Amino acid sequence: LLIDMLILSAIFVPLELFFPQKSEQAKFHAEWKTDLVYFAVSHLLVALTAVAVKAPAEILFKELPLSGIRNAVSNCPFLVQLFIAMLVADVFQYAAHYTFHKNRFLWRFHALHHSIRSIDWIAGSRLHIVDILITRSFSYIPIYLLGLPLPVFYAYVAIVALQAVAAHANIRIPFGPLKYLLVTPQYHNWHHCEDPEFYDKNFAIHFPFIDMIFGTYYLPGSDWPESTGLGKEKYPQGYFKQLAFPFKGAPGTMDLDNVSDR
Repeated sequence: LLIDMLILSAIFVPLELFFPQKSEQAKFHAEWKTDLVYFAVSHLLVALTAVAVKAPAEILFKELPLSGIRNAVSNCPFLVQLFIAMLVADVFQYAAHYTFHKNRFLWRFHALHHSIRSIDWIAGSRLHIVDILITRSFSYIPIYLLGLPLPVFYAYVAIVALQAVAAHANIRIPFGPLKYLLVTPQYHNWHHCEDPEFYDKNFAIHFPFIDMIFGTYYLPGSDWPESTGLGKEKYPQGYFKQLAFPFKGAPGTMDLDNVSDR
């Protein structure tokens, strides 16, 4: 965890300092201490969930007639296997993410992530434990189904952690054509847009073309959303109070019916 923190801070602190999207955004905003706790918990849970899900998944799915697909995948080069892992995991992650938006009970937990107003590389880790466990477990399933080797799996876990942080970083860098191939901060900022008109957009974490396939793609040139967050929704301060908040009512009460009709 300490190595993870040191490496990511060495990458993203200078980028946010010299290439900020919002130069007026305070480096130490009101919730940065709480978000630091989220960073530690989230990154540990991503790794621990990967280990915890492996054995049950292999037991549950070992009888499925997938030997032909598994053999074909096993004969692919490492980089091809890594791309397959990212692709299938992103499709499953998309489904879980979409469900968290559309199901009112699950939205209570995911709304915590959308409460971010000062989006930066560390605030992106603001995720409820329920959200992490369900989404990560679901996205790991296809990797185990395909029988991808452990080195590929470990590489995927490292990439998903890196890209999740990068997608929330407060940086404005011209990625050029790459922004149509990989999820960038601009792309993911539109997912966090406070305006309901653009709310249900850009669910993918790796590849934008997944959103294109399902009709949820939105990237208006070089424009960025004016604001992010959940409007007037108020969250309590502190990690443990925020973990308990979804069980006390219906936080993040954005009008999901109107959003669903768009």
